[in-house]
Amino acid sequence: MAWRCSGSSNAMLIQNMRSHGIFHSDKVMAVSIVNIAEVFLRILTLIRLWELWIEQIMSFTKSMLTRIRLSMSIGHSATISAPHMHAYASEHLLPYLKPGAKVLDVGSGSGYLAAVLYRLVSPGGKVVGIEHIPELVTWSEANLRKDGLGDALDNGEIEMIAGDGREGYAAGGPYDAIHVGAAAPTVPEKLIAQLASPGRMFIPVGNLMQNIEQIDKDEQGNITSKQIMGVRYVPLTDKEKQLGRWVN
Repeated sequence: MAWRCSGSSNAMLIQNMRSHGIFHSDKVMAVSIVNIAEVFLRILTLIRLWELWIEQIMSFTKSMLTRIRLSMSIGHSATISAPHMHAYASEHLLPYLKPGAKVLDVGSGSGYLAAVLYRLVSPGGKVVGIEHIPELVTWSEANLRKDGLGDALDNGEIEMIAGDGREGYAAGGPYDAIHVGAAAPTVPEKLIAQLASPGRMFIPVGNLMQNIEQIDKDEQGNITSKQIMGVRYVPLTDKEKQLGRWVN
């Protein structure tokens, strides 16, 4: 069970998720462990708070566990997804995360998943992270540099930009894989347009009732969609609505 997977370090957390069957790929495990605890200390602290919160929920009702909000705040009314959701995303996108591939991470937040994705598409790949809070873009770049990825930022193999994730980032596409870290009412057409042929998107879709959808585009540009699991994510929105929703 994802909410039972704890650990005193990032490495232990990843190992425990693997042993509980949250993901199965040796490659995903290897690149995830590389992200050291010192760099993402704030994130790991939030993960532990998230685990304690889940334990409290479990003491009240087990029926809520399949649709709980899978995130914790990282400031500026933004959130980081629970660690097992990053693992699920990495594994579902893995067939398209080959050396030289291009990846778009919508709602890149702390930069944690961008670091994992970059290591999966290296050498020769590129990751674009888009986040509409400039302060989080700056923070994520600092995290990536501390994690040893300064050269990748300097040479453009990792690009963290401030912008509206619903619009994607056409200048960097088309993308072999797209990860979206917040829920859209419907799959944004601009993100589908920026998906390569072939390519895959991992995105939560819905309002009150949400599902992770795996969107595949084949070599002819045909689109198919498959529901992966029920979830509860924060909404994919703009900067003003995100901040206003919390301060009003």
